[in-house]
Amino acid sequence: MSAAPDPTVLPLDHLALRGAGDAPALVFKDRTLSYEALNHRLGQLAAWLARVVPEAGARPGARVATWLPKSELACLMPLAAVRAGLVHVPVNPLLKRAQVAHILSDSGARLLISNAARLATLETGDLAAAEVREESAVWAEAEGLEPLGPSAAEPDALAAILYTSGSTGRPKGVMLSHANLWLGAVSVAHYLGVGQADRVLAVLPLAFDYGQNQLLSTWFAGGAVVPLDYLMARDVAKAVERHDVTTLAAVPPLWVQLVELDWPASAAGKLRRLTNSGGALTEPLVRALRARFPAARLFPMYGLTEAFRSTYLDPALVDAHPTSMGKAIPFAEVMVVADDGREAAAGEEGELVHAGPLVAQGYWQDPVRTAERFKPAPAFSRMGGMAVWSGDRVRRDAAGLLHFAGRRDAMIKTSGNRVSPQEVEDAAIATGLVAEAVALGLPDPALGQAIHLVVRAKGDPEAGSAAFQAALARDLPGFMVPRVIHWRSQMPLGPNGKIDRAGLYQELSAAVQQA
Repeated sequence: MSAAPDPTVLPLDHLALRGAGDAPALVFKDRTLSYEALNHRLGQLAAWLARVVPEAGARPGARVATWLPKSELACLMPLAAVRAGLVHVPVNPLLKRAQVAHILSDSGARLLISNAARLATLETGDLAAAEVREESAVWAEAEGLEPLGPSAAEPDALAAILYTSGSTGRPKGVMLSHANLWLGAVSVAHYLGVGQADRVLAVLPLAFDYGQNQLLSTWFAGGAVVPLDYLMARDVAKAVERHDVTTLAAVPPLWVQLVELDWPASAAGKLRRLTNSGGALTEPLVRALRARFPAARLFPMYGLTEAFRSTYLDPALVDAHPTSMGKAIPFAEVMVVADDGREAAAGEEGELVHAGPLVAQGYWQDPVRTAERFKPAPAFSRMGGMAVWSGDRVRRDAAGLLHFAGRRDAMIKTSGNRVSPQEVEDAAIATGLVAEAVALGLPDPALGQAIHLVVRAKGDPEAGSAAFQAALARDLPGFMVPRVIHWRSQMPLGPNGKIDRAGLYQELSAAVQQA
């Protein structure tokens, strides 16, 4: 690995030109796209987009959304959209109509591409101003077009809006430039040491920054991506063996399932890299991963969508420091800021603040929340400029390694997904069956955190319980449906007259521990 990666920024769609022409770029169950084919196909898709979205030529920056599994179109769209002068808005395929409608409305998307089954779930008014195209019909029209050539977009031009839940309110769109995404790809490919011979199994949703980077960093390195929508952990193990996968990225709940599998030695031995984010690894899980995949280097990481990724731990240090977040990734400056604004001393807890060119451009059309999170870097910053103040509490040890201390906000992290408590609470109230609702994330060995919902019924809770649970299952994605519902005749109030969330959390935590 070189001393420092190249900071030169090119338009994002140039990633399709990085690999050897006949080398594999995308590997599906039934076919493989070479880099030459990847560039040709995304050029045709870009040409189709330029025809269908008039703003592509006249007013660059119009938003186009995809709501798809890991199909070819979903994989190509991050590059095809920007080649057409558009901004990509990927929608998590696990979301349901209410969340999708919000994203389409908030982003002002002019086009939604999805499959027939998902489109059939939408109702009148959900689409806002977006036109709709079914995925197979897109390819039927695009395959005969002359491909568009590589773009000449400026580094600061908007390339994508990724929607992420906040601790309160509905999902907010994080604005990412070509530079943000290009340098993120360069950084990860560099510190992971990914090369042309590598095959990366993409199991995470492409609507996540971590999931999308599986594509971008691999293509920067000239390697091959193997997209996989899996139902069971066993599917992941089979794909590793079938496609000679060398690199696997996952979140802690999936790692828990994977280490419990009885892996054939031939499959486990193929893996050379394991990368974790979306939640901290516990020491027992680190030990289990090291035992199950002894030939693989384990990269624990910490990140946030607003700055893509902040830190990674050198695999050589994992055995001695299994719970550390490591140090800053290339192109990032990560600081620990004490409560009085100075740089925290070794061992002192403070807020993690991230500066540098990976910092996003803010939240889409949301200056209030942008100002809360994106603020000038502290005076002692080397890079300066705008920084992301994460709200997460960390400490730096004497060796310079960072350790996670806790979250300032109430965000729930379950199965690798970030869930806004208010979104769950709003869905509960919208059923009309409850008057008050509080969603909390309680520790869970399999999920990281399990969603517990405390509610006060409008009528008889026994009579409405089944209907209430059915309504939540209908209106929320599976990962947002509460695992446990607690019915209360009244909610506890704090000194300020508000619901005592902290008291509820302590009470339920104690009950879970005793169970």
